[in-house]
Amino acid sequence: MGRGLDALIHDNTYDKPEHLNPESELITPATGIAEIAIDRIETNPYQPRTEFDADALQELSDSIRVQGIIQPITVRRLSDDQYQLISGERRLQASKIAGLTTIPAYIRTANDEQMLEFALIENIQRQDLNPLEVALAYKRLMDECTLTIEAVSEKVGKKRPTVNNYLRLLKLPTEIQAGLKAGMLSMGHARALLGIDNPIYQTALYKDIVAKDLSVREVEERVRLIGLPKENKTAPKSDPKMEIQLRDLTRSLSNRYNTKVKINSDAEGKGEIKISFYSQEDLNRLLELLQ
Repeated sequence: MGRGLDALIHDNTYDKPEHLNPESELITPATGIAEIAIDRIETNPYQPRTEFDADALQELSDSIRVQGIIQPITVRRLSDDQYQLISGERRLQASKIAGLTTIPAYIRTANDEQMLEFALIENIQRQDLNPLEVALAYKRLMDECTLTIEAVSEKVGKKRPTVNNYLRLLKLPTEIQAGLKAGMLSMGHARALLGIDNPIYQTALYKDIVAKDLSVREVEERVRLIGLPKENKTAPKSDPKMEIQLRDLTRSLSNRYNTKVKINSDAEGKGEIKISFYSQEDLNRLLELLQ
């Protein structure tokens, strides 16, 4: 992370063509940067970002019009005079708005799997995706590139629990995912909602978040209350000190195993501990910790 795409691409030299097409590219040998005709560049089909802020794009376009492209985009060659974008979608779009006909670019060799990896990593490094876009991109890396959560975390430079937390967002109801994508709630709100098992309760609380502008702390408290067992008037009263101990123990175990832990106990001190996992890899991780 922070080293740029060159650190991820084994071949750090640009592909110098045997026959240059003067209408499509002009390579500057001193820098290895080609000036490529914009109309010869296809967009990246593996781009994880699906929406771009129009105002921010216009600001970038105005800057490019005055100062030019400071950092070249990166492309791969499809044919003698046709290219496909690897990274730099915003710079390419802004250059089109600015009326440029050519753009400086590094020409790299990349297969489809690398294209997806590069697009994801480029966006995470340079432009924040919304949490749902990150989650979907991680999922694509796992499904389309057959990577484990551990492999994904290594490639994007994030801790394994962080990647897992993003993937869990995909378990939320569609309405909440749409709200997360639109910025109507934060990653913290979404993580708190994952503490509720019932999608109906999740959606109801989500609507309260939007309508009442609830803070993450307020949502976490509501989730805690939803998870409390219903009061049974016929059952013997529990020991308040024991409740405090169990609550502290639940919090400690949740932090220790980085997952949801639930402890149920009756007045006689009998009960059970439930530890949640969200994938086979997550189960294996927990088993190692439990051993």
